[in-house]
Amino acid sequence: MQTNNEPVDVQKLIAKKKQSKNLFLKLEKAIPVLLFLIASISVLTTIGIIYTLFSETIEFFKEVSIVEFFTGTVLKPLSQDPKFGVLPLIMGTLTSTVIAMFVAAPIGLMTAIYLSEFASDRIRKTFKPLLEILAGIPTIVYGFFAFTFVTPLLKHIIPGLETTNILSPGIVMGIMIIPMIASLSEDAMSSVPNTMREGALALGATKLEVATRVVIPAAFSGIVASFVLAISRAIGETMIVTIASGSSKNFTFDLTQSMQTMTAYIVEVTGGDAPAGSTIYYSLYAVAMTLFVFTLLMNLLARYVSRKFKEEY
Repeated sequence: MQTNNEPVDVQKLIAKKKQSKNLFLKLEKAIPVLLFLIASISVLTTIGIIYTLFSETIEFFKEVSIVEFFTGTVLKPLSQDPKFGVLPLIMGTLTSTVIAMFVAAPIGLMTAIYLSEFASDRIRKTFKPLLEILAGIPTIVYGFFAFTFVTPLLKHIIPGLETTNILSPGIVMGIMIIPMIASLSEDAMSSVPNTMREGALALGATKLEVATRVVIPAAFSGIVASFVLAISRAIGETMIVTIASGSSKNFTFDLTQSMQTMTAYIVEVTGGDAPAGSTIYYSLYAVAMTLFVFTLLMNLLARYVSRKFKEEY
């Protein structure tokens, strides 16, 4: 009886192995397709965003001249004679970004130099996570901090400062993006081989000279890329400028006055009573498209700088 049943059991076992192998092969063929679909989500999302912005922006430029939009210095969408010049918003965005970089660039770079070249491992492991906590604070908290603390403080120094102004949110945005510059720059500096440091020290250079004349030039691409990414982050910031800079659409170079950025205008329009299909409704997409182009150019510039000045070790 055992001799007669043994061939049957072997055949069943072989059939099961073939079945499981076929299932495994089908699964192995399906996995690349599944991974491709997952990887395509970000690309399809980007295409959808561009299509939405572009289609609605075209509707806006059917009613407003593109020349008037990009050269006009007056933005009064709700007046009897509406004007849709985007330059006041661009000026507010660039002004707040420049102020932020004046604060963040030197502090972030010096922090990165300290962490990379002077701090001990214990201090670095303690200080860097504490620094990066700043990046985890909600931006609306930064906005109220700028409005309720920084602005009153600056009023004691600058008597003519308005309650809502572009200087205060610019400074606070700089504080917010310090961790980005410091962390990315420190990573770039830490990737520089120690043999370059040791060679410079052997030639009689001090640690400061090694940091400024050897490490920074070697990590230049990463440092510049961190600056460009920080600029992109500042350009796209919303809540800080919405709360602290006000909604005055002034085309001015006076830092003490209230100015509005492109992101703040988008919040204002979406939170207002702009009816769908109106000119002011379509202006929302035109401004959003302009903001999208700004951030896209910044990211492309960061990639170009990284590739252009990248050092291979």
